[in-house]
Amino acid sequence: MSSNLNARNTKVMNRFHVTSRLIAKLGNEEAVIGGIGNTNFDLWAAGHRPQNFYMLGSMGLAFPIGLGVALAQPDRRVFALEGDGSLLMQLGALSTIAALKPKNLTMIVMDNGIYQITGAQPTPAADVADIVAIAVGSGLANSAWAADEEDFERLVENAMAAAEPSLIAVRIDDKPGVGTTRRDPVQIRERFMHGLGVREPL
Repeated sequence: MSSNLNARNTKVMNRFHVTSRLIAKLGNEEAVIGGIGNTNFDLWAAGHRPQNFYMLGSMGLAFPIGLGVALAQPDRRVFALEGDGSLLMQLGALSTIAALKPKNLTMIVMDNGIYQITGAQPTPAADVADIVAIAVGSGLANSAWAADEEDFERLVENAMAAAEPSLIAVRIDDKPGVGTTRRDPVQIRERFMHGLGVREPL
């Protein structure tokens, strides 16, 4: 069975509920990078913590930022959350991550096939591209679609024990994010750096 068929046979889940399940799996030290828009709105609402970083304003940077944190702090588990539209802006990051092989990085793609925050326009690849197949083709062999919420939790647990970068793709509905991230870039940066133990609080 092709992975594109696997994608279409997965359950359509809710971003906030999936994000909440991820946060419930974490201890206090994992870094979590939220991509722009609804992805980080739901991260903020699901479990605000100083180890969370909320990207503002630029599409596709959650995985590159996650890569940088993973390389800088190899003993810290890092999760990066991104929407499918944002990932399409930075597909080259996948092959870079595959080449550098940060074993502590897990990428989670929330795929609803639309640019939700700008008006629900369909992404160019909504009906023809398979994110997991693209990731595997980029060299990220430990990539899979989550079949349902329980399978998502299983994939998160496997990723946390893996010795290679992991990618988990989740089909989500078009419900808006829960809440809104406080848009203070300096505060977000400073709190995150303090949460990672690299800077004292202001």
